[in-house]
This record gives sequence, structure tokens and C-alpha cells, in this order.
Amino acid sequence: MNCMIVDDDELSSGVLNQLIAQIGGLHVIKVCKCPLEALSFLRTEQVDLLFLDVEMPAMTGFSLMRNMDHPPLVILTTSHTKYALEAFENNVVDYLVKPVELPRLVRSTEKAKKVFDQAQKLSGSFIQDFLFLKKNAVLEKVPVKNIQWIEAQGDYVEIHTCDGNYVLHITLKAVEKKLPQDKFLRIHRSFIIQLEHIGSIDENVVCIGNKLLPVGSLFRDKFMTRLNLLL
Repeated sequence: MNCMIVDDDELSSGVLNQLIAQIGGLHVIKVCKCPLEALSFLRTEQVDLLFLDVEMPAMTGFSLMRNMDHPPLVILTTSHTKYALEAFENNVVDYLVKPVELPRLVRSTEKAKKVFDQAQKLSGSFIQDFLFLKKNAVLEKVPVKNIQWIEAQGDYVEIHTCDGNYVLHITLKAVEKKLPQDKFLRIHRSFIIQLEHIGSIDENVVCIGNKLLPVGSLFRDKFMTRLNLLL
């Protein structure tokens, strides 16, 4: 799992980084002192697990969570116990009180791994010609070619197909990594489309069926390049 540490206390983040390095399956790809820097990084990079302090300058850990488009799993790390209720109201995986000790950290990350693995299983296998998606407690076989677009909705994604919609607990970034890159393209922070289902394009808007999907400014150049290759 790709991990990120956000803590304005360099000593605390350094110790935490060293502890995480002793746990298999976890890789710290970024350490940030500034929540605003962290927010910018999270908008472009895949982070599976976030170790997040609460009290920081400019923005609290809770404010950072509220400003994330597609929040990863979160383990809060703080020197105070008073935030525990608010932490779990925000669906964090766990709440660690500093100084963090290795045995407690191991138990916390094991919980995160279980949640992560479950989400991966529910996401299905996109690299095959079909996948099984759960709908009304029933697994349905869905051909990948029938997927029209995928839309981010907080901690979930909604997969729109020719025959119906499916909601999964997974991030859009995680879905994007599993999709056949020759067929699918991300056109917006909230949308991935299957190219063959495009009905028309009007400037910065793509039409699929009766749905109009915006092309985000950050994705427009890549989108136009792909279109030129198809022409």
C-alpha cells in the first residue's frame, strides 16, 4: 500500500516513517509538513493510506479530509485523545495517540490492510473481458465493453453500463489503474470514459448516451492527443 504522512512535527513524522518501514507491504511515498502541500499531492498521486496529524498550521487534519476529493484510508496520529469521537465520525480506520509504538501501529495497519483488501476484491478484475459487480447483494457478470463511464462519488465510484449502474467502495484512481488503457481515459477529476461509447464532442463536453460529461482543464491535452490518434 502506498502511504503518506502529514504532520508538521518533523520529529514525530520521522519516527513514524521509521516504524512504518518495519512493516511489510507499506511504502511511504511522501512526507508533508504542510496540509496544503499534501492536498495538492493527493490530487495527482495514488495514496492508499494516510497517516494524518490533527493540529497543524493553516489547516487541521479534519479540514484536510473534508477538502479531499477522493480521500484514502486515514489513520489519525495526534498527541490528544479529545478528537477520538470526531475522528470516528469521519470514518477513519484508527486513532493513534503519540508517541506511537510499533505494536500498536502494527495492529492499526492490519486493520487498514483488511479494509483495503476488501475494497480491492469488491472492485472486480477490470483487466479481463468481464467482471463481477455486486448489485442488491447479487454478483452480476458485466462485460467490460458495456462500461460507458465511471463517476467518482466521495469514497465510492458509480460504474455506468449499458444495462445499469453499480456502486463500489473504491477510489477513482484505484479503478483507473485496473482499466485497459487503450480503451478508457480519464477526462476529469471525477470521470473516466470508455472511448468507443463517445457519441459526440462539443468543445469541453463529451456526450455519452444522454449524459454530458465535462473535460477538465488538467486532462484536456491528453484527451485531445488520444482523439487525434483515433482519427
